[in-house]
Amino acid sequence: MPETQDQQKFVYDFTEGNKDLKDLLGGKGANLAEMTNLGLPVPPGFTITTEACKVYLDSGAEPPALRDEVSAHLDALEAKMGKKLGQADDPLLVSVRSGAKFSMPGMMDTVLNIGLSDQSVAGLAAQAGDDRFAWDSYRRLIQMFGKTVLGVDGDLFEEAIEQAKHAKGVTVDVDLDAADLKKLVGEFKDIVAKETGRGFPQEPREQMDLAVRAVFDSWNGDRAKLYRRQERIPHDLGTAVNICSMVFGNLGPDSGTGVAFTRDPASGHQGVYGDYLQNAQGEDVVAGIRNTVPLADLEQIDQRSYDQLMQIMETLETHYKDLCDIEFTIERGKLWMLQTRVGKRTAGAAFRIATQLVDQGLIDEAEALRRVNGAQLAQLMFPRFDHEVASGDTVQKIGRGIAASPGAAVGKAVFDSYTAVKWSRSGEKVILIRRETNPDDLDGMIAAEGILTSRGGKTSHAAVVARGMGKTCVCGAEELEVDTKRRRMTVPGRDGKDGIVIEEGDVVSIDGSSGKVYLGEVPVVPSPVVEYFEGRMHAGADEADELVGAVHRIMAYADRVRRLRVRANADNAEDAARARRFGAQGIGLCRTEHMFLGERREKVERLILAHTEEERDTALGELLPLQKNDFVELFEAMDGLPVTVRLLDPPLHEFLPDITELSVRVALAESRKDHNENDLRLLQAVHRLHEQNPMLGLRGVRLGLVIPGLFAMQVRAIAEAAAERLGAKGDPRAEIMIPLVGTVQELEIVREEAERVIAEVEQARGVDLKLTLGTMIELPRAALTAAQIAESADFFSFGTNDLTQTVWGFSRDDVEASFFTAYLEKGIFGVSPFETIDKDGVGSLVRAAAQAGRATRPDLKLGVCGEHGGDPESVHFFHEVGLDYVSCSPFRIPVARLEAGRAAANGR
Repeated sequence: MPETQDQQKFVYDFTEGNKDLKDLLGGKGANLAEMTNLGLPVPPGFTITTEACKVYLDSGAEPPALRDEVSAHLDALEAKMGKKLGQADDPLLVSVRSGAKFSMPGMMDTVLNIGLSDQSVAGLAAQAGDDRFAWDSYRRLIQMFGKTVLGVDGDLFEEAIEQAKHAKGVTVDVDLDAADLKKLVGEFKDIVAKETGRGFPQEPREQMDLAVRAVFDSWNGDRAKLYRRQERIPHDLGTAVNICSMVFGNLGPDSGTGVAFTRDPASGHQGVYGDYLQNAQGEDVVAGIRNTVPLADLEQIDQRSYDQLMQIMETLETHYKDLCDIEFTIERGKLWMLQTRVGKRTAGAAFRIATQLVDQGLIDEAEALRRVNGAQLAQLMFPRFDHEVASGDTVQKIGRGIAASPGAAVGKAVFDSYTAVKWSRSGEKVILIRRETNPDDLDGMIAAEGILTSRGGKTSHAAVVARGMGKTCVCGAEELEVDTKRRRMTVPGRDGKDGIVIEEGDVVSIDGSSGKVYLGEVPVVPSPVVEYFEGRMHAGADEADELVGAVHRIMAYADRVRRLRVRANADNAEDAARARRFGAQGIGLCRTEHMFLGERREKVERLILAHTEEERDTALGELLPLQKNDFVELFEAMDGLPVTVRLLDPPLHEFLPDITELSVRVALAESRKDHNENDLRLLQAVHRLHEQNPMLGLRGVRLGLVIPGLFAMQVRAIAEAAAERLGAKGDPRAEIMIPLVGTVQELEIVREEAERVIAEVEQARGVDLKLTLGTMIELPRAALTAAQIAESADFFSFGTNDLTQTVWGFSRDDVEASFFTAYLEKGIFGVSPFETIDKDGVGSLVRAAAQAGRATRPDLKLGVCGEHGGDPESVHFFHEVGLDYVSCSPFRIPVARLEAGRAAANGR
């Protein structure tokens, strides 16, 4: 019998959960429970499950049993703490925090200090012996609650704080005294009353219940949905809510809050990494509104807490067997753990840490392979700045901050997210510059090439989100004065020299590996990882070589375990040679139409214009040796590896002049009575071949059937090239692919002609070529009749680009400029089906065709040659459905190799 809402358990004490319950308790709740189980100092509390959130989002109301469950757990918490929520003389205060299964830093809501009111603030001051602390906590509650729960514009609170600091003649919040903060509380309450039409709620339980609902609602907030689309997190998971007894880092200089990493999330190096802020609450650190001190400084500030923290960090990393991201608070010398999670890291750190943990015996090679991914490898292959140029006189260094997320980013300076999105959509590359970022900047961060802030450290919002997205980021460049209202950044003058003003639109360059900021465009050089794949670099001792060594080890393991082979899409010997250096195991797609461009276009025109069989044979005879030489070079570059050659595929009119331009040319010539017979014949041919929808017209196998001798010429060129390579003691392994087949009869006719030509070449040369003939499955009908088509095919290669077009009825050349953006924004697509295969639609045809083809011919070779072959998620799908290989552009080969290995490791 299914569990009803009344029977379902919606609330778990921290003592009841563990790290394996992330689906139910969210990442934060599960890890708080795990730390509690480990005996670490975690403030008591409880978690409302993601199931409760789903009920709320589906029905608009909490489950009927939820209030009573929360009350029971709150009673237990109050008994444990010896005080009541919001008690006037000694209040229990709690935080209400979101916590989804997957980390979404800053994207959902949090409210601290729940339980404070006009009555309990005095009791808190008396218990703490600190009036300033109590009024600071109260103003924080009203500010966070007002913005998060009541929807008040947060700038109104910030403006009031700035006015208070200005009136006092100070620049930082901690210099405001108790009287100043008490006055601010009154102003904040007035803002709430004016903006909402009601006073700030004084009943502690009402505060808590409203905050819980706000956290539930924040799951469907615009920034949360945008982040999930960016990170491909499912929208139906919901968030848990964690209610935790408050501990206070803003009780004076012996208190504070911080974020720590068990290893450097930017580089992966072991050491003491993180930020600490005295006399502050946790939001102050991640918001980046005050610059922190390095975590190592805590050793001098509070030796006892520092030593305890180091021991806990070692315990957590050993327990989780991974880099851990930790939030902590020190309350008057007492250390409390507020959160831990497996930390987000840069691509380079991911590879380094994975191999380090193998060497430490914490994980095996298979787990190391699972810890990295193709997107990270692709990031490591991006170019980097030319440091020799950057250190010279031609580039002006204007500042340096904290290297928060590596990479080389160049773009025009913009100072708000709206402009970043607007300019990037018009094709501009931009750098988003802010004092500090907040969750509302997410769309601008996605649009930008990189992010630069003048405040914050490695654990600020900008740094954490940038690392998660693989964006270049420099934080805490304090010497740069960012003025977002005037849309400019100023570099102060030194030694009597004038300062520099960077206006919006000026080009800047930021180096996320060194933290350096430059005015102007710094040139880039190839990544050391690309140099490694090209065979120009080997693992050594310096930092770049250390990264290459980590990549080499993981790639070697991926190659050992993967079942899927990886081929290249390459049309010439140069691309083939590069693909082979990148690890290609053959060519999965050679597009012969690319061999007819340039000067050869005229020869194709003569073929099209041929009126007689003799003219057509002459034109084909001119093309034959050119084609043969192309294939000789290709087979030599890929000697010993398979080369799949696709016969001519695109519409034939693509080789002819534009119909409008040619018509104008002929008309002008006629007006001058300067007739050009060739142009007239060409125009007639263009009109004859013109199609309203050429991608569904005369192309592929249809060309071979309509133009006598065309495919025969190409097959002969392939066969003669293979024979020539055999004569040179080579090992050619050609596979001939007939494109756009929709029925087995088409394939049978072309195959019969091809076999006749191959037999003629074999007899003339005295060789056995062992050529195979197959087809490209790129039409829905071909997929649906795969069992029949397999009777005449030695192999199938799925052309998923065209198959996606024909299944969806989309033109990939047009949709992105028309409606795709709207579809992505509305959540109809999480990602373009041309980027990642549509498993339910296109994928189901691939799966069915593979099964049907193999049922007819068990030895049928199956591959994919669309660009999906280099997409990480798609590679896993192709592994699952049993294909033999994927094929992709040369630069994506390492990514496909890695993901093929990960697919195999995940299946073990």
